[in-house]
Amino acid sequence: MPRLSEVIAALETLWPAERAESWDAVGTVVGDPDQEVTRVLFAVDPVQDTVDEAVQLGADLLVTHHPLYLRGTTTVAAGHFKGRVVHTLIKNDIALHVAHTNADTADPGVSDALAGALDLRVVRPLVPDPTDPEGRRGLGRVCELDHPVTVRELADRAAERLPATAQGIRVAGDPEALVRTVAVSGGSGDSLFDAVRAAAVDAFLTADLRHHPASEFTAAVAPSPLALLDAAHWATEWPWCELAAAQLDEISDRHGWDLRVHVSKTVTDPWTSHSPSLGAPN
Repeated sequence: MPRLSEVIAALETLWPAERAESWDAVGTVVGDPDQEVTRVLFAVDPVQDTVDEAVQLGADLLVTHHPLYLRGTTTVAAGHFKGRVVHTLIKNDIALHVAHTNADTADPGVSDALAGALDLRVVRPLVPDPTDPEGRRGLGRVCELDHPVTVRELADRAAERLPATAQGIRVAGDPEALVRTVAVSGGSGDSLFDAVRAAAVDAFLTADLRHHPASEFTAAVAPSPLALLDAAHWATEWPWCELAAAQLDEISDRHGWDLRVHVSKTVTDPWTSHSPSLGAPN
């Protein structure tokens, strides 16, 4: 069985910590480098539900996309929910490793997994990484469809292929407009509007779109048919867990490790229900 330090070294080849944004908090949060690893669980969020799932599974390592402590802390007391996560992990000899913005810009990365879930063909990064001489790494992806679809059909495809959430898929734009090219970005994407406009795509699928940026963007591209598709943050990043698990499986086979790799099916999207709007303004 590999030691944790060996597994982490392998994961660092996929998502080097130095490629994370300066504000980010990636890498190993909890874990003994010398402990053996036999079972690994991938999840989006390091919350109590996924930690409890790791305990039930008998995992030795939990790998999450989102950091546990993004802004630092002065306590890991179990009276706080993040402290309780740390206590549960340590009591059960489970390590925690985070790959966040270094996984966003990886090749393949979070947006590649999102594009793959929707059967989109990746053409190039939306925002290329200037340190990548091959031009394959970067934030978001510009994609093509094998056959044009309407905005409504693309939204329906996203609703069907991505994990179910209370939000579903929100759309801004003409639902009958044809889509041939799509920009995608897993997670929050309204900071990428300038790059999306420059990419001259027909639609942009991401998450966490806010009222004012979305309103200003759609007004700026009018009368262009460019549509916005807004999915739940967790749902757009969950496909990466399957991609990352497959990557670790391949590494395990190459090294002759007998690792059991799992993907969490626990829904950690914070929104739990949705009521369609029925009323009209007075």
